[in-house]
Amino acid sequence: MTLRPDQTVVTRFVPDGSRVLDLGCGHGSLMRYLMDRRDCTGTGVEIAPDAVVDTIAKGVPLIELDIDHQLDQFGDKSYDVVILSRVLQATYKPRDVLTQMARIGSRCIVSVPNFGYWRHRWVLMRGRMPMSKELPHAWYDTPNIHLSTLSDLEDLFDVVGLDVWDRQLSTPDGRQRDYPARWANLLAANAIYVLTPRAMA
Repeated sequence: MTLRPDQTVVTRFVPDGSRVLDLGCGHGSLMRYLMDRRDCTGTGVEIAPDAVVDTIAKGVPLIELDIDHQLDQFGDKSYDVVILSRVLQATYKPRDVLTQMARIGSRCIVSVPNFGYWRHRWVLMRGRMPMSKELPHAWYDTPNIHLSTLSDLEDLFDVVGLDVWDRQLSTPDGRQRDYPARWANLLAANAIYVLTPRAMA
């Protein structure tokens, strides 16, 4: 089973045997991989009809619901790992989704394209909306409605009480890079965050 480069990195941060909730699981490939190769259990969440059919066909347990409005159906700390892989930018309420992830999971993994990537800035300076491997849709046809830079996103993690335990950065084709922290927001095309809910006093 072939995974996207970011999904392959995500699997490194899912301990064997974990109970996993994959929000916006798409066609179910990541969850199937974790079930087959890592002895994980869990659930995919999806709402797109064609993706729902494919996920069920792969034998992945699935709940069909809207992650913008219905994550309150999951109990507190009911999963070891909650994954949101290239979905946050397409949600209507990113803050609410992250808050719910922090409540539901002991570990949260979020992967995103970086709108602060230098090539995107350059295209904007030339008066156009960027299109790239990370952002392949024209402005009038994109499902992405809340694009952010890495700096913006990390501010939001802090607001909702998620601490960054690890951050993996990559090029447009998914190759991992160890950019200096001060240049990451400019040089990284994608990022994967491993997050832990902050302990409340």
